[in-house]
Amino acid sequence: MANSPIIDTLKKTHILELLKDGKRLDGRSLDQPRELSIDIGVIPKAEGSARARLGDTEVVAGVKVQPERPFPDTGDQGMLMCTAEILPIAHPTAETGPPTPDVVELARVTDRGIRESKMLDMKQLVLEKDKSVIGIFCDNAVTDHDGNLFDVCSYATTAALNSCKLPKYEMKDDAPVKIEGEVSDPPIATLPVSVTMIRIGEHILVDPNMDEWTCLDARITITTNSDGNIVALQKGGSEGFTHEQLTNCAEMSIQVGKKIREIIKTASEGSN
Repeated sequence: MANSPIIDTLKKTHILELLKDGKRLDGRSLDQPRELSIDIGVIPKAEGSARARLGDTEVVAGVKVQPERPFPDTGDQGMLMCTAEILPIAHPTAETGPPTPDVVELARVTDRGIRESKMLDMKQLVLEKDKSVIGIFCDNAVTDHDGNLFDVCSYATTAALNSCKLPKYEMKDDAPVKIEGEVSDPPIATLPVSVTMIRIGEHILVDPNMDEWTCLDARITITTNSDGNIVALQKGGSEGFTHEQLTNCAEMSIQVGKKIREIIKTASEGSN
């Protein structure tokens, strides 16, 4: 059952009182993300998989690889698609059925971060131009929801793709045929990492938990690549940010993203 407006108002008032002293409900500093853990290879039958847990928010990502007919305007590139689903066990408000607008946005933000960073060299995923390419599909399942799904899906997807193995195919009689027993590493060019920040009053918080998320005035998710360049951005919430606040958010996304990226690298290297 959703909180009443009175409870939400009381909660936000309490959070604001703590923020005035530079404190948060869970004891973190304003620019401190929750503890992140990543496990690789959690779905044995997938070409790649990862479980990312950020505080009490958990997402499992699985990668499926198969030959596909390319889109008419991108016959010289492979295919990539990211999806997301919040399982009913993840949160009392999660329900089965068609995806809600929030879930659609979650999938699109995750997909955009991977795509716009050019994490994968898609031109290396072509079997025969305009006829057959490698399609990579990454599905995210939210198994525990305690706020900030954008970042946890980003980390799970990046880790799953970075550690996956691509089956090898060859063209025979104009059709792709799998070469049994042969795999290759994905053509990874960079590791995208998103960092989500919210504004409550005049305070900017990194990686909000569910209590903080329900009290936000504005939110922004910024994705950076391995070079620390901003490659994607998503704004939400009923209000906005000042220019100075946006600049601070950009700087924090680069600093926090660098630390997160090392965790993803370490987890991927440990799986090899």
